[in-house]
Amino acid sequence: MPPDKKSILAELFQAKCRVEVREVEDKEPITGGTVYFATADYHLLVEADKTLSLSNDEPVLYSRPSIDVLFETAADAYGSGLVAIVLTGANQDGAQGLAAVVRAGGAAIVQTPQGAYAAAMPEAAIMAAPSARVLSLDEISLYLQGLGKA
Repeated sequence: MPPDKKSILAELFQAKCRVEVREVEDKEPITGGTVYFATADYHLLVEADKTLSLSNDEPVLYSRPSIDVLFETAADAYGSGLVAIVLTGANQDGAQGLAAVVRAGGAAIVQTPQGAYAAAMPEAAIMAAPSARVLSLDEISLYLQGLGKA
């Protein structure tokens, strides 16, 4: 996909965001202040050299892209410098990846299941990473804003 072409989801988010939003290109360097979306039907991985890569390996928990794959590779690349957030969702994808983030010393945040549109994903994440901070969407926003000021 050409770098200037955005997925529909990326376009929708770009209309609401003050930062650049884009669909990932394979082997693309990670740039601060950018929101990346995985390309449809590809896992998104973070490489040790802080580039993003795409993989068409088998689905994980019926998902491709898989949040677990992204979080596990990001934990390897960033360790304690990583903040991972699990929001609403209807399966367990992301739970094991969030546990990997915790093991690597990163920060784990989970949306309160009561405030989620679908509680299965946050509930699974809390079970897999019990030390995660469980926050409302407003609290997650404040947490992230605080990181930007640190």
